[in-house]
Amino acid sequence: MFSNKSRLSYLLIFALALLSRFYGLNWGGGYFFHPDENNMATALTSLTPASLNPHFFAYGQFPLYLGYFILRIVGIPNNFESSIMILRIISATAGFLMLFSLFWLWRLLFKQKSAIPLLVLVLASPGLIQIAHFGTTESLLTLIFPLTLCLSVRIYQNPQSRLNYFLYSLVLSIAVATKISALIFIVPVIISSLFIIIKSRFKLLLTTTLSLLLVIFSSLLLSLFFSPASFLNLNEFLSSINYETSVATGELSVFYTRQFEGTLPYLFQLTHIFPYVWGLPVFLLSLLSLAVLVIKFVSTFRRSYFPYLIVGLSTIAYYLYFGQTFTKWTRFQSPIFFVGPILTALFIVRIKNKLLSFIVMCLCLVPGILFYKIYLVPDIRLTASNWLIENIPAGSTVLTEGGNVVNLPVNPPSYEVINFDFYQVDSNPNLASELTEKLKITDYIIVPSRRIFKNQNNSRYPVSQNYYQQLFSPSSNFKLIKTFSPQNSFILNSENAEETYTVFDHPTIRVYQKI
Repeated sequence: MFSNKSRLSYLLIFALALLSRFYGLNWGGGYFFHPDENNMATALTSLTPASLNPHFFAYGQFPLYLGYFILRIVGIPNNFESSIMILRIISATAGFLMLFSLFWLWRLLFKQKSAIPLLVLVLASPGLIQIAHFGTTESLLTLIFPLTLCLSVRIYQNPQSRLNYFLYSLVLSIAVATKISALIFIVPVIISSLFIIIKSRFKLLLTTTLSLLLVIFSSLLLSLFFSPASFLNLNEFLSSINYETSVATGELSVFYTRQFEGTLPYLFQLTHIFPYVWGLPVFLLSLLSLAVLVIKFVSTFRRSYFPYLIVGLSTIAYYLYFGQTFTKWTRFQSPIFFVGPILTALFIVRIKNKLLSFIVMCLCLVPGILFYKIYLVPDIRLTASNWLIENIPAGSTVLTEGGNVVNLPVNPPSYEVINFDFYQVDSNPNLASELTEKLKITDYIIVPSRRIFKNQNNSRYPVSQNYYQQLFSPSSNFKLIKTFSPQNSFILNSENAEETYTVFDHPTIRVYQKI
């Protein structure tokens, strides 16, 4: 089926995929800066043979139980550090296996076209590299959603096969047991079922409907097995779901969603997420490729396009649902991160000139290569901390921003560090007065990330806005003396991305000295 040259290329790609997903899993240098990762690890450490209730229901229990039983099997103590690492290993494994699921999807849709461009683009996709290094739920979901698309296409191609329906139920139940919002992963098989009914001219209406209902019922039943604590502790589960839903819809205002105030649905993702997680070349080429495909489908529509429509409409449904929510975190879009690479790969395989194709491919790889540097060097916050220790005189007073998972500097020497609460300064007059007094005795100011000055920069936050305007002004009493930047952006400034794309693993840190 494959030539020796193709086999060698695939082996090299998968070897590099292993490297890109697993190398650098110890990022942070022993400090753990990702809040969701910390929450999951804390829940995992609470699991014991006597009690498998994690008392944590923001996500499902499947990743926690999987990590717990792996630790038990290999005989590693279930402490916080080992929990973090096993969660990251699970994410990296899922990120690696995702390449196989996308290879399968490509072969189902484009049998005659080489999958090598797609796999290379996925291998070097910044967003997919990043989530494979986070011990959270997203990497599992990025693996499962393409699998549901593959199985939906297989169900459409062979409606009589009960195995495909069973496998769909299995992967859907794991997705729901990982994150309840993954219920939307039922959409591909619904679309597939509709096309089966249309194709059969309603002759398979009853059998297809029954099969679909069986998938839904068995998926919910299996999810009970993979995530039983949610149902055994229903009150805790519902309370957590109500809280998360209130935050997601904007009904409940919390400090870590301020970046979404006044943002436009769908446009925010197109301007602050996809150009960064795909890289600018892939983003632009994917838009061009999508336009060409839409024109082709509209102008020459035929029933043979149904498998492509299963994938396309399912992806659009996912984007439409999560794109309209108040909270527009990068992780919400992670299950469809494969879309940019697959559209760009379709564009590249149509280029007849091999040299031009090679140049375009290399250009698309640049953002991912630059991004991966994050995990090849010491964490930028540790680098900044070491510089502060060496360069700030003993006895100095340093003002920085509180509210981070780990405050900077992480290893304070013999000087006073004030971790000031800027999130509350605009609603608490006492804090505003306190800030004025603190600035009088402050020798250095550290801005540890973009989180506050990018989000609290309007009239709703007058104290914060005034503070940062004065700090960044050329006439400020404080002078910028050092900037620690990951320098991993390609043309784009990553500080303009949705904040969780940068603040967990590669924030820009600024140091100011009083003149």
